Amino acid sequence: MKTRRIISVIAVLALFSPVTFTFAKEKGGGAGMSNYEKGNQLFGEKQYEPAVVEFTKAIEANPKQAAYYENRGFAYIPLEKAAEAVADFSKAIELAPNDLRGYVGRAQAYSLQKQYDLAIADLDKAITIKPDEASTYRLRGFADIGRNDFNAALADYSKAIEKNPSEAQSFERRGYANRSLRNYDAAIADYSKSLELSPQDSETWARRGYTYTFLGQYEKAIADYEQAIKLNPNDFDTPQRLLYAKSQLAQKNAPPAPTPAATPTPTPKSAINAMTIGIGLLVVVVIVIIGIMAARRRPVPVDEESTRIR
Repeated sequence: MKTRRIISVIAVLALFSPVTFTFAKEKGGGAGMSNYEKGNQLFGEKQYEPAVVEFTKAIEANPKQAAYYENRGFAYIPLEKAAEAVADFSKAIELAPNDLRGYVGRAQAYSLQKQYDLAIADLDKAITIKPDEASTYRLRGFADIGRNDFNAALADYSKAIEKNPSEAQSFERRGYANRSLRNYDAAIADYSKSLELSPQDSETWARRGYTYTFLGQYEKAIADYEQAIKLNPNDFDTPQRLLYAKSQLAQKNAPPAPTPAATPTPTPKSAINAMTIGIGLLVVVVIVIIGIMAARRRPVPVDEESTRIR
């Protein structure tokens, strides 16, 4: 079974967006502010290309405002234009080196490019700027998973949960890290908490079901898979996993096959012939012996002198 995608555009985008933090605004408005606000509105409506156009106009009107570059960078991410996003966030960092958003935005773009070491370096910087921001630890956990460093991911998601225990995604991703480390019971607990916070997440139902299969708890796996399919009927993978769990459960519950009776091994004809000859010879020998013994006991004719007492 293939592991599902580690980082998707939407998952990364959910960590930080133009509406996650308070925007830097010039006092009393300023050049490009109307385009900036229009871009934010379009972004909120998921109209990313028009949002890029508005942010570009804002930058042209005021190329010294870091927030304009940051928000255009965030709009580039769902368009999968990671290189353009990196350039915008780098410019924002140049203009505002102590602004958290520039580092976390560039880290997202690096993660999309699978440059996880660079992403972690930016997130380390972001954490020094604002140590209590839970989303920063969660995003670093994504990069840890990208490097297959599941112990580091476990630590980062635990930190994110400590900072914000109401975020379902942190529990779901920590569940993935635990499952990858074969901490199956801990993974089940994390997935369950994630579903408690976000019960409509079909992928988390499917992932918990998959974890139940590792524990051989096929009844629970089947129930989770069925719920995942109910929430997302267009899911392609989960129906196949459901069939697998059902087949494993049927095999587990099947009665033991009866032990077949031992079949006598037929004696080869050559062995039968040899045995017959051997028995025949034995009979002949016995008859000969009996004849000899009988001959010894038969009275021998003697003359009268031989019976006389001496």
